[in-house]
Amino acid sequence: MSPKQATVVLVGRPNVGKSTLFNRITGSRRAIVAPIAGTTRDSLARPGEWRGISFQLMDSGGLFGASEDPLHELVVVQGQRAVAGADLIVMVVDGREGLVPGDERIARELRETGRPVLLAVNKTDDKRAQAAVPEFFQLGFDPVIDISAEHGHGVAELLDEIVQQIGGLRGTDVAASPVPPIEETRVAIVGRPNVGKSSLTNRLLRQERVLVSEMPGTTRDAIDVPLTWHRRSFRIVDTAGMRRAGRIARGGKVEIVSVALAKESIAAADVVALVIDAKEGAADQDAAIGGEADRAGRGIVILVNKWDLVKTSEPGFAKAFDEELRRHMKFLDYAPILHISALTGERTPKVLETIDKVAASRRIRVPTPALNKFVEAITAAHPPVSPGRKHVRIMYAAQIGDAPPSFV
Repeated sequence: MSPKQATVVLVGRPNVGKSTLFNRITGSRRAIVAPIAGTTRDSLARPGEWRGISFQLMDSGGLFGASEDPLHELVVVQGQRAVAGADLIVMVVDGREGLVPGDERIARELRETGRPVLLAVNKTDDKRAQAAVPEFFQLGFDPVIDISAEHGHGVAELLDEIVQQIGGLRGTDVAASPVPPIEETRVAIVGRPNVGKSSLTNRLLRQERVLVSEMPGTTRDAIDVPLTWHRRSFRIVDTAGMRRAGRIARGGKVEIVSVALAKESIAAADVVALVIDAKEGAADQDAAIGGEADRAGRGIVILVNKWDLVKTSEPGFAKAFDEELRRHMKFLDYAPILHISALTGERTPKVLETIDKVAASRRIRVPTPALNKFVEAITAAHPPVSPGRKHVRIMYAAQIGDAPPSFV
């Protein structure tokens, strides 16, 4: 069995800049950055790489700090799991605020884990903040590195220290050596709020990586996690629920950015899994989200979730349900439909199998002779005509691209 990649976890008080640092290191905008404490709820994970060394970087979310958010207890449990599985912890503090009691409490808790800890003093953009750096030595961590995650100052030095530390893990079951690129199938799980996207993600991953609550809007970031199934590599991206435009605007800046990230995830995906609530059936917003994926040229699988709540022994119920769904989304007549229950696990083993088939069909290459034979048969049965009603002769056809397949 090949060794696993080292896991590096960012921790710290709310709003010290963990998400900005996460985005800086991973070169992405996967974590929402806003001047609102607790904006990051879930533990985000993305691959990081520095000087040829690969590792998994995690933003622990709102692990530390009080909150009136009713989901705070779930956030804490999830963050604790991330820390427990860390090979290296980077504690992020705010140089502008200086050392505060909250930092000291976090430092005590981290020392109790027995994990190696680096200290990153963020927001040291001015002389006043830089002058405050020495006071953080009181926390007892070495080294202490001053950085500006926003502007990039000191991040290279921090990364040097990270790869040096995980390099010291050689000889264990953790890999600090370059990891060859693996072709992944990116899967964006999308849908309206509270249709069960996060429950499905957790079911596929077999661990509670994404917060699950009856409260709509629990997922804010686009959470992506690698997954291996039958020796195939997937990256599962759980996105924020996409509401109608008017409701998004009323949700404020964080929701606007959440939906923008969801749309980015659709554009970057190989396959989009559109999750629909079986209790409610297909809604106009489901069709709008499906249209977004269709226009982007993504492979699409329709997952009718919560099927355990509606299925009956009535003959033809499932067929009638699917026919109504097809009528509502005629433009997705090519997309396979699965009836599942993320809660009970009903038919969820079929999800990755179906996604894999759709991904393979997007990459298919049709031999030119076979393609032209098909075109010949079609034009013989249905001769094409020009606007002037003149017959048009198609000389030949060729495939010029795949994922999705395109022809001229």
